[in-house]
Amino acid sequence: MDAMRRALLGGLAALPFAGLAGAGATGGPPPDRVRLYSVATGQFDWVERVVKTPEEWRRQLGPEAYHVAREQGTERAFTGKYWDHHGTGVYRCLGCGTDLFSSAAKFNSGTGWPSYGAPVAQENVRTEEDRSFFMVRTEVLCARCDAHLGHLFRDGPPPSGLRYCINSAALTFAATAGGKP
Repeated sequence: MDAMRRALLGGLAALPFAGLAGAGATGGPPPDRVRLYSVATGQFDWVERVVKTPEEWRRQLGPEAYHVAREQGTERAFTGKYWDHHGTGVYRCLGCGTDLFSSAAKFNSGTGWPSYGAPVAQENVRTEEDRSFFMVRTEVLCARCDAHLGHLFRDGPPPSGLRYCINSAALTFAATAGGKP
């Protein structure tokens, strides 16, 4: 019976499973890839994680963006280029270009930082507990390159009740022509 079970399981391991395209051998995510949503295509896809040395990030981002995105810094309130920005489009990660937030989810929180009710897809961001500055907060990071984006609070408007409070220095903006992104 054991020999038959091993033969059967060995044969199953060789079968292609369409639902696991791009997944690792165990059916989980590949270690060097992440599943992200693209606003342009309206689909999820597996993309390579972005990993760079601190020096590579410094050269790419510049001093302020590096401090915010790679050292968990925060820009001063009411100083970022997107806190009072009203264009229609998608806010993307400055480090890797991942679609993060739609202008349709942006709202004026009165805090001086761009605030959003939800990301374009939950998979595009990740969160971690942040215990810096003698408080407990929820840090928001880019799921692809681990850039620090800002923090998540539970004082946002309906329907989510969430406020993704994000640093402009960690973002770029891609405008869309007419209509919603």
